[in-house]
Amino acid sequence: MRKAAESPSTGVPMSTIVPRSCPPRLASAAARILFLAVILTLMTPLSFSSAASAAKRRSDADILPPLTSPLDFTLTAHGSGEGPTVLIVGGIQGDEPGGFSAAALLATHYRYDGGTVLVIPNLNFPSIIKRSRGLHGDMNRKFAALRESDPEYATVRRLQSIITRPEIDLVLNLHDGSGFYRPAWESPTHNPGRWGQSVIIDQEELPGAAFGRLGENARAVTEEVNARLLAAAHALHVRNTRTGDGDTEMAKSLTWFALNHGKAAYGLEVSKDFGVKERAYYQLCMVEAFLRIAGVKFERDFPLTAEGVLGALGRDVYAGFMDNRLVLPLSGVRRNLAGSIPLPEGGEKTLSANMPIVAVSGERGRLTIHYGNNMVTSFRPEWRESDRSIDAVTVLVDGEEQRVRFGDEIRPRETFLVKSMPGFRVNAIGATLGPDESDITIRRRDFRESYSLDTAGDIYRVEIYRGNRYAGTFTVRFGIPGVKVTTPLTLPAIKGRESSLGW
Repeated sequence: MRKAAESPSTGVPMSTIVPRSCPPRLASAAARILFLAVILTLMTPLSFSSAASAAKRRSDADILPPLTSPLDFTLTAHGSGEGPTVLIVGGIQGDEPGGFSAAALLATHYRYDGGTVLVIPNLNFPSIIKRSRGLHGDMNRKFAALRESDPEYATVRRLQSIITRPEIDLVLNLHDGSGFYRPAWESPTHNPGRWGQSVIIDQEELPGAAFGRLGENARAVTEEVNARLLAAAHALHVRNTRTGDGDTEMAKSLTWFALNHGKAAYGLEVSKDFGVKERAYYQLCMVEAFLRIAGVKFERDFPLTAEGVLGALGRDVYAGFMDNRLVLPLSGVRRNLAGSIPLPEGGEKTLSANMPIVAVSGERGRLTIHYGNNMVTSFRPEWRESDRSIDAVTVLVDGEEQRVRFGDEIRPRETFLVKSMPGFRVNAIGATLGPDESDITIRRRDFRESYSLDTAGDIYRVEIYRGNRYAGTFTVRFGIPGVKVTTPLTLPAIKGRESSLGW
């Protein structure tokens, strides 16, 4: 690629980018699969603070500087391995839930074919948890030059290494922006200085690059999405920042970095005037339009409406610990859980979840579970040694014998009974039926509602111990008869390469 002229003061490329040649696209499926394997090996295991697999993976310490943040971002790979490769980034700024919520859904509720889709839903995870645009400044202004002393240096370098891989064809950076961009002044909230409801391009074309007709593609996307508006006032427009003409701020951005490396890149902006469901709805509309341009086929398991998006974000969200020997439902959970929850020392480091924007933090003797920008629940851990000699118990659910694994949920109509095992005892949290509550028929009325996991008073914990050692927990959900036993998913519902990441 021809090097662009640089500003003498910033060293940032200032001219329109004209690559000498587009990075070669790997011709074979085997080559693409090899590329995915390389991408996945770049990922270090997430720390205790984020939803992560306990399985060890190769560290990237020999490739990139060590990570300075305990909340590393997640990369998930989806699709057939044949066709174009699309990289979708959410959460570069932590106070933009439309972007990272949409990206989380793209990583968990979609199936792809005819191409590869890589999703980073939680790039700036520490800032997401703190509801901050950027704990260490604006990460989207760190792609031109960055000191090694910057706390986000390793994160930015890792992302740059992914963007510059030869197989990446298209980069989409998801944002929430102020007001409504309009080409001409209409009002203080609808004018050329606003960013919301726009597709951002840095220049009209990127010659030689796949999907390099930036303006043409952006206009096609806005036209498609404008046919699906929730209200006419939500119309999208294309905003060309003409970065190479002297926009020094945009020259520090992720998209300009990508263009400098021959990758077609777009910023997708939704308005901060909307709630999260509307923001994520418009993000998904734009992403789907770009996937159609790229020729990537996809399916999703929810209707693309604002309410459908909200339902997918809030439905059946779980957090698990200790290889899912303890699984907590987060939908409708109480903000503060009564009593204490047993964990072995270090058990908080084993968090897994079925959404990649779930994390745990600790403060003042309590563990707090976060879901995106929201603190959803907290509890007091009781540090205990663990026993892993069993992974299931036998339970009579309305008189029908069931094998219930730790982490499972049972749904009795009326009663359940945990069959006794030599050396083990049962503690139904919130019931006071004795020191060992095995071989006792238990009903909903036996529980104190204040000990339920959920605000509706339907879900309770049953813990199993071997002496003083904690073995595991299953949950009991009253009020939803039908399936006797269900196993909450703490991995993506869609099987595939991404499942090995564990979250």
